[in-house]
Amino acid sequence: MESNGTDSSAILREIETLKSSKSEIDRRISELEAQLRQIRQNDAASSDGSCAPILKRSSSFGHGLPPDMIYRFSRHLLLPSFGVEGQANLLKSSILVVGAGGLGSPALLYLAACGLGRLGIVDHDVVELNNLHRQICRLLLLINSTLQIVEHKEALRTSNALEIMSKYDVVIDATDNVPSRYMISDCCVVLGKPLVSGAALGLEGQLTVYNYNGGPCYRCLFPTPPPTSACQRCSDSGVLGVVPGIIGCLQALEAIKVASLVGESLSGRMLLFDALSARFRVVKIRGRSLQCEACGENAKLTRQHFQGFDYETFTQSPLSTAPLKLNLLPKECRISGQEYNEKIINGEACVLLDVRPSHHFKIVSLPKAMSIPLSSLENRFLEISMALKKEGIDTGSGDGLYVICRRGNDSQRAVQLLHKMGFSSAKDITGGLESWAQDVDPNFPSY
Repeated sequence: MESNGTDSSAILREIETLKSSKSEIDRRISELEAQLRQIRQNDAASSDGSCAPILKRSSSFGHGLPPDMIYRFSRHLLLPSFGVEGQANLLKSSILVVGAGGLGSPALLYLAACGLGRLGIVDHDVVELNNLHRQICRLLLLINSTLQIVEHKEALRTSNALEIMSKYDVVIDATDNVPSRYMISDCCVVLGKPLVSGAALGLEGQLTVYNYNGGPCYRCLFPTPPPTSACQRCSDSGVLGVVPGIIGCLQALEAIKVASLVGESLSGRMLLFDALSARFRVVKIRGRSLQCEACGENAKLTRQHFQGFDYETFTQSPLSTAPLKLNLLPKECRISGQEYNEKIINGEACVLLDVRPSHHFKIVSLPKAMSIPLSSLENRFLEISMALKKEGIDTGSGDGLYVICRRGNDSQRAVQLLHKMGFSSAKDITGGLESWAQDVDPNFPSY
């Protein structure tokens, strides 16, 4: 078994090495092909042949589009409502996409293929950023090797946002956290940039354009941040993958319309998408607020104010995409996964409550765990008492009663509630099932 494991590790390492080499080769091929096309165009333009003067005079045909772009984007040019003017405007434009995840990735792919002049990418997730060049930029260059791609290999913060975003004509917010949304919107207001904002969660998505053609900014609609309990992320609540794909493509469409000056944008309106019913709706949203602290008549937002503003404190939410880690209980009310595992191995009497939602429990669970979601915990007092009694545990204190959840946050809330219910010795398992998979059983699936 040990030999097989060693062989597998060696194979996996070689696969990763080959993949990395292939990515670099593909990137280099794309660069060389672009150079070759440019050389051929230059040679043709400087040739002494009879066709040279014609090629030189008509290389842009009066609209700035070289012959190869006329062919590549011919389907755009054939549209009467888009045509040469729209394509020429795109070629002169630049768009910044903040976030290269479920929303940003599809937006980037279509923006790369549309004939844009320059495309910038900022990713706020360090893990994704480390893989950004291999996973996204290589593909973008394969789609359009002549596209100028700028990677901003840093998290977007108030210290660098103004400098980065000032270099682009249109900004796309493809993030999934509240402080980033406020920060990006405020920065766009300060710089006078249109902002294409999208969101996707579960089976629903939404999309609008802020700070454009006299329309509202994000703060006009949401002057006060929502409570942290109402702020959900895809990593916590889930999302059907195609939903952010659809919204991301629509974000690219809105950005293209703004950059090309073609069509009517969603400024002042919001598109709502319900995947379950396959329904799109466009609703009118609140107009620009005169009392808005960012763009109103007496707005205090300046470059200096923006750079000194604490968006994490304002929203009571972290800018980091790392999962939230609460610390609500003293050490004596907590136990590690290893310690709980030792109690099971030693045959100690234990009752384990799993307080995740029932549909989480169906995904994976520990042996003999009782599924009692946090929302119904108070109503299950008798059931918990009977389980303790069955194991010979004192129901008066609940010594031997343990609680687990996905990441160790809800289990702490549950223990606080159990203490109020009279189970004063109940403890939570630190880090939940994620820590169990890391520290106790590497084969236990994470989700």
